[in-house]
Amino acid sequence: MLSETMTALAAAGGTAVVQAAGTDAWTEVRQEVARWFGRGSQQRESAELERLDQTAGELDAAQPTDAERVRIRQEAAWQARIEAVLEGLEDIQRTRVADELRTLLAQQTSHSGVSASQSGLAVGGDVNVRADHGSAAAVSMGNVTLGNPPQPGSHQD
Repeated sequence: MLSETMTALAAAGGTAVVQAAGTDAWTEVRQEVARWFGRGSQQRESAELERLDQTAGELDAAQPTDAERVRIRQEAAWQARIEAVLEGLEDIQRTRVADELRTLLAQQTSHSGVSASQSGLAVGGDVNVRADHGSAAAVSMGNVTLGNPPQPGSHQD
């Protein structure tokens, strides 16, 4: 039986796999997770790549009404797979392999942060932009002139 720490690590791994599926980070996460499971065996790594692709496909194909159920099921499945790997190892090897998984998860977290192009704005949470009392508000604004425009037919000198 795994310790609470190892079980929590496995749960985090399952969640990370599911959260990465369908995102820009998927290709890298998919490869790293398969390599972690493969433990140097190309055959095991290939089998894991197929499983990961199947997970991504199921998540993508899920109907909106079933999406949460499919996500939870996939997270649990990956958690169980990670737990099985950790349980099958001797204590010293388990510690090393768990550290590798922690590193993999930390890399995913750092890669899944927000980013923006040169003229963009990156926000890692909610944005609330409001304009009150005739003012203008925006996350990014070009040339803006505030005030009343001239009335038609009036002359501005």
